[in-house]
Amino acid sequence: MNATPQHLTFDISGMTCASCSARVEKVLSRQPGVREARVNLALERADIEGEKLDPDALATAIGKAGFGALLRQADFAAHRDADEAQAAARRADERQTLLRLAVSAILTLPIVIGMLPMMTGIGQAWISPIWQAVLATGVMGISGSRFWREAIGALRGGSANMAVLVSLGTGAAYLFSMWVLLSSWGDPHASHDGTSTHLHFEAAAVVLTLIMLGKYLEARAKSDAAGALRSLGRLQPETAELKTLNGSVRTVPVEHLVAGDIIMVKPGARIAADGVIITGESSLDEAMVTGESMPVARGPGEPVITGTTNTDGVLEVEVRAVGADTRLARMTRLVEEAQSGQAPVQKLVDRISAVFVPVILAIAGVTLAGWLLAGANFETAMVAAVAVLVIACPCALGLATPTALVAGTGAAARAGILIRDIETLERATDIKAIAFDKTGTLTVGVPEVADLYTADGVSTGDLLRLAAAVETGSEHPIARAILVHAQRSSFNVKPAANIRAVPGRGLEGTDGDIKILVGSARFLDEAGIGTGGLAAAIDLNGAGTLAWVAAGQKLMGAIRLADAIRPEARAALAELNSRGLQTVMLTGDNQATAQAIGDMAGVSDIRAGLLPAEKLDAIRELADRTGGHVAFVGDGLNDAPALAAANLGIAMAGGADAARDAAAITLMRPDLRLVPSALDVAAKTRRTIRQNLVWAFIYNLIGVPLAVFGILPPVFAGAAMAFSSVSVVANSAFMARWRPKAGQSLPK
Repeated sequence: MNATPQHLTFDISGMTCASCSARVEKVLSRQPGVREARVNLALERADIEGEKLDPDALATAIGKAGFGALLRQADFAAHRDADEAQAAARRADERQTLLRLAVSAILTLPIVIGMLPMMTGIGQAWISPIWQAVLATGVMGISGSRFWREAIGALRGGSANMAVLVSLGTGAAYLFSMWVLLSSWGDPHASHDGTSTHLHFEAAAVVLTLIMLGKYLEARAKSDAAGALRSLGRLQPETAELKTLNGSVRTVPVEHLVAGDIIMVKPGARIAADGVIITGESSLDEAMVTGESMPVARGPGEPVITGTTNTDGVLEVEVRAVGADTRLARMTRLVEEAQSGQAPVQKLVDRISAVFVPVILAIAGVTLAGWLLAGANFETAMVAAVAVLVIACPCALGLATPTALVAGTGAAARAGILIRDIETLERATDIKAIAFDKTGTLTVGVPEVADLYTADGVSTGDLLRLAAAVETGSEHPIARAILVHAQRSSFNVKPAANIRAVPGRGLEGTDGDIKILVGSARFLDEAGIGTGGLAAAIDLNGAGTLAWVAAGQKLMGAIRLADAIRPEARAALAELNSRGLQTVMLTGDNQATAQAIGDMAGVSDIRAGLLPAEKLDAIRELADRTGGHVAFVGDGLNDAPALAAANLGIAMAGGADAARDAAAITLMRPDLRLVPSALDVAAKTRRTIRQNLVWAFIYNLIGVPLAVFGILPPVFAGAAMAFSSVSVVANSAFMARWRPKAGQSLPK
């Protein structure tokens, strides 16, 4: 008999780079019973599949590898609490990194200013070697110690990462400089003004400070990575109103609910569990889950979804699914699965470092031994070996990513585009298809009055005046749309009296002795007012919804409300189509409404009636068809799985937090013309990063052989290293000048 498959999830602390996550994955894969181990660096989480798994043994194995491990409990509430605790830890790490950066910068600045005359060749250094040593020692203690710990952990695991490069380069520069300073301390013929023997304290301090800046940017990106999961968790209410057997109602934690319980849901409250309405009628705001822009009328026997909002009536709901079995929890798992994939060029610099560091170490060792065997004294051999390490110092490598990322993301932010991380830039280069959500993305996301249909003998002014009079007593989106339209039409709206909401139907009120009804056709039919004649003459074609109006038992007409298309949508899609990109609409709305909006926007492929999981399937199908080059633009909670699964997720401003957190790019203004601009700036920033890496390696490829043969002394090796950094920074400065093309929503 086969053992029951198990799935365990651990929160992992202490990972700093891709080699760390690979080491944890390797350790877990070797444990008894483990069939598959997946470690996600961004989420700082390990997912293990297998049989007869021992959580304590797995945690111990992770601990022996130098990392912390905390087992996640299975229930949804515990997951939410774990996400919040992990977020707090990330924020603490971000603050600590910023503090290290600030202190290092303060200590480094005097060294740089004091060494300017010497570095520019106009005179001697303004700062003494002793003060250089004191300040550089402070930087080594504040920032260098962090990289040394990370480097030791990587080497203990049999791998090399960026921390090893940083530690080697700065350590060699610092220790060599300290050795020179101390060895000449008692020599009366030695010069202590820094001119006879070049010291590299400034190189060690500057490199550590600049790379600490990169670490701070990385910490911020990591803090945002799991935000989508936290947003989904917050949507789940913490408590529910449970109806007991004796009819009383008491507040209980949602994790205490079980299938079959009856819960009360008051107006304005979120649904605490998936279930079916037993009694009561109301309109539910399901936009965060289904993408439907209009509140949906629900009554007895109809389903409700965890996290949706009850807008008006009181409901009694029979619980059908709780915790991890709810639709909200399933959406959370979809986001987790989509985010757990590995980018094809994830942590490019760390992978290069794994080869680069051992090679440079070997070259430096061979150089030292070769010069000694050739009869040179130890100082000559040491100078040549240090020159190898200094020219191979990872300053330019460390700057290649953060400077381009800061320049590119800064230029993008000025244009209204927020880019999450380097992996986004990699994925944005070869997009071949781009899919859009409808509600809130291609459309404004709120209802507007589209048409007025009047009964015989009724003017449009009377129809609108009567409807607005009753809608003054409601905060419903349809009410706001009617009131806004009345104000734009310059009507002086007089509120009706005795306004009352009829849950799931509409509103009623009085104007003198005349009773006014505004709501669904069913509402009027139940009041004995027929709508059949006018209804037959109205062809909605699925585009919008009707608010029927009656006064004094007489039909006055109907108001059609629809979600309006964004004014810039057609121009944005025309630009994308002109680039040869396939444009697709994925929406949970009905086919007729989707077709109408899609035709107006110029979308070539329209897919309607999709649930979140079906949107995810559509994204995967597009990815298969395009070779993995698909982008998705959305704004709602229901879009979060698709945004996370797409090669490039783009979230609209003003949308759900989960959508923005799951997306790789966020548009700060709800302007679709920023979509082609986002593709442009992401691709250009990625190219700049790669150009920077090429510059960094060119200096190593040329300088290392010269250093080996003693042609390039440490002072020139340091200059070459510094010039490589200047080249990288200058290249990034060109990136900072990027602006959107004309017509692509230039900021005013």
